[in-house]
Amino acid sequence: MVRIHLASIIACALLAAASAALPAQSASAQTAPAAEQAPSDTPMQISWEVRNRFRLFREERDFLLHADSAGGRSILASEQALELQSDGRGWARNTVNRLCIDLAGRVSEPCTREGVKESYLTPVDHPVTVRLTGQIPVGATCAWSLDDGEASRKSTFDCAEPVNFRARYGRPTVATVDVSSGSETPQRIATEIMVRDIFIAGLGDSIASGEGNPDRPIALSDEGFCFRSYLGTAGAQYYRPSRAGYKGGRACEAPDTLQAWQRQSALWFNSACHRSLYSYQTRTALALAVQYPHIAVTYLPLACTGATIPDGLFGGQRARECPPTKSGGTCQGTVNAQLTELREAVAAAKKRQPDRKLDLILLSIGANDINFSGLVADVIVDTPTERALFRRSGVMGSVEDSRAAVTRELPQSFAKLREALKPLVGDLSRVVYVSYANPILANGGAPCPGGRAGFDIHPSFNAEPQRLANVSGYVEREFLPQLKALALCQSGVLCRDPGGDRMTFVDAHQAAFADHGVCARAQNDPEFDRQCFSAKGESFDPDIVTAANQPMLCGRSAGEYRAYLPRARWIRDANDSYFAAMTYPQGLPSSSQPADIHDATWGILSAVYGGAVHPSAEGHAAMADAALPAAASVLQLNAPQPEVTAEPASPIVIAPDAR
Repeated sequence: MVRIHLASIIACALLAAASAALPAQSASAQTAPAAEQAPSDTPMQISWEVRNRFRLFREERDFLLHADSAGGRSILASEQALELQSDGRGWARNTVNRLCIDLAGRVSEPCTREGVKESYLTPVDHPVTVRLTGQIPVGATCAWSLDDGEASRKSTFDCAEPVNFRARYGRPTVATVDVSSGSETPQRIATEIMVRDIFIAGLGDSIASGEGNPDRPIALSDEGFCFRSYLGTAGAQYYRPSRAGYKGGRACEAPDTLQAWQRQSALWFNSACHRSLYSYQTRTALALAVQYPHIAVTYLPLACTGATIPDGLFGGQRARECPPTKSGGTCQGTVNAQLTELREAVAAAKKRQPDRKLDLILLSIGANDINFSGLVADVIVDTPTERALFRRSGVMGSVEDSRAAVTRELPQSFAKLREALKPLVGDLSRVVYVSYANPILANGGAPCPGGRAGFDIHPSFNAEPQRLANVSGYVEREFLPQLKALALCQSGVLCRDPGGDRMTFVDAHQAAFADHGVCARAQNDPEFDRQCFSAKGESFDPDIVTAANQPMLCGRSAGEYRAYLPRARWIRDANDSYFAAMTYPQGLPSSSQPADIHDATWGILSAVYGGAVHPSAEGHAAMADAALPAAASVLQLNAPQPEVTAEPASPIVIAPDAR
């Protein structure tokens, strides 16, 4: 008996025309974990895969980099391999300029991919490679026919050569090949090619956007750059590494323009939202495309650092920073509501393709709703002056205030969010909610011990042990369980339809993070980290005379730091944040803007606005490893397709004089 896909019955009608027939092999099921050729000792079959199937990438080389690196590895192992391959500079540093969404977040319509103009949200066809695999006779010739019901393409050449064509969106293509070898009777094989284009959106906050991981990190110089201290005298100054290429005034007495400083900024996939290609949402969508060769993935990233449910998802929010422009235009400082952006994108897609639908939403939200950044500030800001100023301005929070928000505001906001998401996806199981990890655990889940290690980038920072332990316990025992209950309609959380209102919840990564928190250290950490980031919090020269020329006490150049090398910690500390991004808070309200680039506000925010206490690329890869099977399950990518069985068609006997 032979197995064929139900839709391939069309192809079976053609079998009687051949001298002999072999079974048609089904190729429409999404069960193959990778586009692998069949071993040479297996029967001949038609294999196919979609080329450059992560459609955010304009150039196939960027997709192949990940497909080649995957090789049966986890996303985390692949990320670590790419980190070493790039010498810690990161694989995204060049890819970020080759996307179908520009750095302002605008979708390119059309987007030119490998020389072909494609509609990004509504593709009309997909590039496919078809080849014959298995036990192919030496020197065999293949006569190919590709028929989608409206057009038929025929070609003949050596069976070792693949066939490239564009399969029409939403329409099956019957691929038939007649294999001829010398005097042997030709054999015919047929299958159906049907590309499934999966539309995925990413929503949420800084954990969703990839905060902490600029696609092209900042480049630092050997020289120091002066910052003032809050309410300090003229002598209350300190030096930290300057930006490479910056030629302006580095001393506090020599201010320069913001424009001169911004020319050497880190580069983000989207600066206003600190959106990064390293985010778990991007890595999950990309991994789906890598793992399943018969799909294409259209991914729309909308997550934005700083987002809450009211301000970010439902309403606009302040930008994290504004990208430098050649025109020198002013910074708008605001970002549109994510749900508005998503509704407009889905509506535009349906207008062009009525059957187009949103297949999946990746979501992480809630930390800003309970002011988690305020809890972090309460832990790490230690000097009395800064604590008083931050408490007065509302930057610093408390466990008590956060607990009140978890109890009162967050359930109401989640209920409103569920109602807004239903019209977009229908069944809320298509919303994959990926929870947070506790960032301040190490050594098997014990809270970090605290101290200045990793936080001595600013003189006022010191992770006070008792405050740190209090926050860690609150996150572990109250906040994370409440998020799970909200997503799954459990523990007394009221949902109108508990069966249809449950999101798909992911928290499998939390156990791994218990050994990789912000304080984790190991002997195989990068050499620069081990030599230059002091375990006692004494990494920088306190002498403002000598530090002006060399701020690092280790004597090495700050430019040797590599943001993308494997580390024991999967959470960025404040030193990492400064050395990777050193963000100028241009999107802040005018009342909070630093007076100049040496201002005390700029000094403290430059140490945290680039992603302190956020996952590294490795951390995001671990989160993506947890999210991937959940997403594949929701999309039913591993479900076998309906099949029928049939006997091979009998060969036609041809008279000798008719040969």
